[in-house]
Amino acid sequence: MYDDWKTKFRELYHSAQERYRAGRTTTLTLFEPDEVYFLATIGCSTRELFDFVEDSINWDDVEYDQVEGVTELRRDHFVNTLRSESATTKIDPDTIPAKSDEVDGIAWLPRLIVKARAKLAGELPPELMYGCGGDRPFLREHNSSLVDFLRVTLEAGNDDRAIIDYLKACSTKG
Repeated sequence: MYDDWKTKFRELYHSAQERYRAGRTTTLTLFEPDEVYFLATIGCSTRELFDFVEDSINWDDVEYDQVEGVTELRRDHFVNTLRSESATTKIDPDTIPAKSDEVDGIAWLPRLIVKARAKLAGELPPELMYGCGGDRPFLREHNSSLVDFLRVTLEAGNDDRAIIDYLKACSTKG
């Protein structure tokens, strides 16, 4: 395991951005084999990092600190709780709540809760992203962030109400 994983991850993220700009725009072409291995050791798939890199270039609203923070939470959970065991299944994207589904009058939140839990468990299928172009503005609008929401989700376990109440409390800040 890399003791300096954050340094290596930061370097990889920035190198991947350069490669993407240079035309290496698929998960198969963006990463070298040793980088794929490194990502696996920290519980991050190439698709997860690819999505952040792609969105950082195409949307220009991805903050590196959020990418690292999300990866750190997932890594710590992967290593310390899941004992570096990769998930053997992925959630079925057809079973997650729709973007328009609401809880306590808040659309998107049921979907985000499911995605956050799947992110932590390593069960997100390739076509879903925690921190996508819908999640980022949703959380900004509610005075939260990808890292804070994921941390609350981790701490809440299966307690949806704790997550809902957290977001509602954030929403009243202004």
